[in-house]
Amino acid sequence: MTSRSASRRRSREAALQVLYAADVKGREGSESVPLEEAFERVSAHFELPEGARAFAKELCCGVASNREDLDRSLAAHSEHWRLERMAAVDRNILRLAVYELLRTPTPASIVIDEAVELARRFGGERSPTFVNGVLGALAREVAE
Repeated sequence: MTSRSASRRRSREAALQVLYAADVKGREGSESVPLEEAFERVSAHFELPEGARAFAKELCCGVASNREDLDRSLAAHSEHWRLERMAAVDRNILRLAVYELLRTPTPASIVIDEAVELARRFGGERSPTFVNGVLGALAREVAE
């Protein structure tokens, strides 16, 4: 793995943790923390080079500002699963990956591989398969 791809992986890990924290806070009904503040809190625990930190912040802000559209895309491609019933980790891995698939120049194969790795690391036993299936369906549609 090159140092750039390692930095991008760490960026995605940091972004996932920020998005997860914001999602869980919002679902608990507790006062939500502004995303910028959540990003600063979480990213302080990661040793990210400036470029990786900027990419993580771009991902977080992109997901937050496009969340309704991302959730619509996810709902359309996750058969028999409502977003609110998905595990919070899986839901946020998918949001992150869908944002990257639809709004960045990152190749679909890399986005899917990285999302599956996040699911393997942070999700449940079935998370990698679930994430791969949803993203595969979306990527096929995007490619057409």
